[in-house]
Amino acid sequence: METKHVKIAVLGSGFSGLGMAYRLLQDGERDFVVLEKADDIGGTWRDNSYPGCACDVPSNLYSWSFALNPTWSRSFSKQPEIHAYMKQVASRTGLLDHLRFGHDVHSATWSDDDQAWHVETSKGHFTAESVITGMGGLYEPMIPSIEGLSDFDGPVFHSARWQHDVDLAGKRVAVIGTGASAIQFVPEIQKTVGHMTVFQRTPPWLLPRTDRPLPKWNNALYRYVPGAQRAVRLGIYWARELFAIPVLWPKYTDRVQQVAQGHLKRAVKDPELRAKLTPDYKIGCKRMLLSNTYLPALTKDNVAVETERITKVDGNAVITADGARHEVDVIILGTGFHVTDNPVATKVTGRKGETLASKWGGTMAAYMGTTIPDFPNFFMLLGPNTALGHTSVVVMIEGQIAQVRRVLAERRKRGARTVEPTQQAYDRFRTEMDRKSQKTVWVSGGCSSYYLDDNGKLSTIWPGFTFTFLRRAHALKAADYTFGTTAPKAPAVTAV
Repeated sequence: METKHVKIAVLGSGFSGLGMAYRLLQDGERDFVVLEKADDIGGTWRDNSYPGCACDVPSNLYSWSFALNPTWSRSFSKQPEIHAYMKQVASRTGLLDHLRFGHDVHSATWSDDDQAWHVETSKGHFTAESVITGMGGLYEPMIPSIEGLSDFDGPVFHSARWQHDVDLAGKRVAVIGTGASAIQFVPEIQKTVGHMTVFQRTPPWLLPRTDRPLPKWNNALYRYVPGAQRAVRLGIYWARELFAIPVLWPKYTDRVQQVAQGHLKRAVKDPELRAKLTPDYKIGCKRMLLSNTYLPALTKDNVAVETERITKVDGNAVITADGARHEVDVIILGTGFHVTDNPVATKVTGRKGETLASKWGGTMAAYMGTTIPDFPNFFMLLGPNTALGHTSVVVMIEGQIAQVRRVLAERRKRGARTVEPTQQAYDRFRTEMDRKSQKTVWVSGGCSSYYLDDNGKLSTIWPGFTFTFLRRAHALKAADYTFGTTAPKAPAVTAV
């Protein structure tokens, strides 16, 4: 199979990959490809098509700054509209010319011999001077290890792989998990299922969702008044930054928690059910969720909340620790994703022949969440310590993209072939993340969440305000990088 060479290979076509591709075009770069495993763009917003799927960040902020959309229909957009927005932007900006669909990336390996990355995909081999991965944390569904689950008599599927051909009308449905996806699809399917049992390990804190349709005059204002939408976007940005205060300094969480407690009390009148749904940890320790419909759905006659631990699945029944058999027709998993153990880490091999997973040893780390020593010309978007718990992750993505562009420009200016962070800069940043995370509610709030890895480290979330990250991302510290000038080795000549 023919090997194709490009200057830059971008992995994934979600908000990260497409945003990076757009900026590459803006910089005059044309020799790059965006490798996408599916037959359509969208990443998370393509894969998560479950009923009720929507964003929990206002639309005007959960969008690219270079492609504001004046026609959002709601203040918090739903999945179909976000996906359509991404496709529309990709189409009108010429990004589709660089997309390579059906290219599932199996591995990416650095070669010192030719100073290039070798990328193996399901449709062929690429070599690239640089690799930029946009395969974020919400990439690979987490399937719980439950005895007998694979032998269940009926359909079993994860919310991120929703089987739309399964008719839930009148069915007995088990929902395992009560996270960000479940709180959206549970109220939707409750309306049609015969009976639903929600298996809850840990209840989430929920806040009211201030969603509303956007009137036509609102969109007309955005379309015809220069700067109006950017002003609204800026206001939303700073308002959302305030959400970081109670998670960065847990002593300020009480007031927010009181709002959540009042929300729960108004929605659930039954004291026994309300006790089941009351978390025993500080708000913000797990992801703060927004919903006006989830709690009321749990009070309906056709819904039961089960807090006993699941021990196994037997035939068509879910068995809990108290020995009870819960007979169901369908099992839906709302169990999240491999975040701290993202499978991409096992696919990328650096200069010393070790994978990212091996180098990390269970705790992800990257300088400014983006680059790693001994992985030359390799950049991660939505890498370690860049996820957010209070505002739009697109803000962080664009900050990282700006950082990548500056590093690549500096490499070109120096005539270097490779760039990577120094070990000292990497270690210093890692120590800083550990130190700053200790005071946050994510570490001290008394819960176990996907924010923390198996070593107890906060390796996913940025432990600060986004403006502090953006300031640093836009100010390149060249001394924190090593620029290499080694030329590729000449191919060996065999005497005939």
